Amino acid sequence: MPPRRHRPTLKDLAARLGISESAASFALNGRPGVSEETRRRVLDLAKELQWAPHHAARTLSGITSMTVGFVLTRDVREFGMESFYLRLLTGAQSVLSTRGYGLLFQMTSAVDEELAVLRRWSEERRVEGVIISDLRRGDPRPAYLKELGLPAVLAGGPDPKKLLPCVTVDDAAAMRLIVDHLRATGHRRLAYVSGPADLLHVHRRIAAFRKAAAGSLAEPGVIGTDYGDEQGLAATRWLIEAPVRPDAVVFDNEVLAVAGVRALRGAGLSVPADISVVSCEDSAICTALQPSLTAVQRDPAVFGEAVAAKLLRLIHDEPVPDADAQQPNLAVRESTQQR
Repeated sequence: MPPRRHRPTLKDLAARLGISESAASFALNGRPGVSEETRRRVLDLAKELQWAPHHAARTLSGITSMTVGFVLTRDVREFGMESFYLRLLTGAQSVLSTRGYGLLFQMTSAVDEELAVLRRWSEERRVEGVIISDLRRGDPRPAYLKELGLPAVLAGGPDPKKLLPCVTVDDAAAMRLIVDHLRATGHRRLAYVSGPADLLHVHRRIAAFRKAAAGSLAEPGVIGTDYGDEQGLAATRWLIEAPVRPDAVVFDNEVLAVAGVRALRGAGLSVPADISVVSCEDSAICTALQPSLTAVQRDPAVFGEAVAAKLLRLIHDEPVPDADAQQPNLAVRESTQQR
């Protein structure tokens, strides 16, 4: 069998022409920053060497990818247990398909890896725009996407620096609904098992919970987790072993809530007779569990539809109206009761 032919890379093109990889990328992608002479030399050499890193070859002939990307930095095991993003993706695809667009989804384990994926997608013209989520403190992605010139919408937010448009849910309203319900049903010692506080939406939820529950906070009032069920178990055990046990615990999602119910039952406690439980995310798990869980309702599919619609407007240079934060509802079920 003859040896496999070496496939020319962007680095090969740049080395042959004596220019930087960035200059070669700008030339291939039709971006400003290089002279017309350099652009012509790069394109001529690319054709001569049959340089075709997947979608870049289509770009040279003026064909767009008709694809939107969504890269998410999450633990794969946690993603499989939580339904929010699966339903968001379904909603986004339902809108994208009406315009002939596909959705490319990839998971990464770190933000640096996510940045590398975004760069590769941009250089290869693999996607026309991207969705990002889980904005962090000091997050480099909004500025990086601006630098790449890649249309992007933040699912969540808002972006503190206002570099990216977003679709968001009113987390403060959600926390007020929860706390008002718990107070109305006689609860006076409230605790919150949150996700990682470096995620901005979690940070906002914690602040909103502390404000809404002022005067009714248990001690400790808030415990952070990595969203995994093991940390959900550990956080709940910590709370029930505190000198003064809370009479209600709010969990940041249904995965943590289910872990919390397991921990309570393992300690011989009853839900809701001994401790009431609320989930900040609703799903079929919340209604299937016994007792069924009181939960914040916000339709992730509708959320995904709004994200995709906003991104398509950006891609097509259409006006992007400001959108109010989506308002949540509280589904009151068996896990909270009058005390």
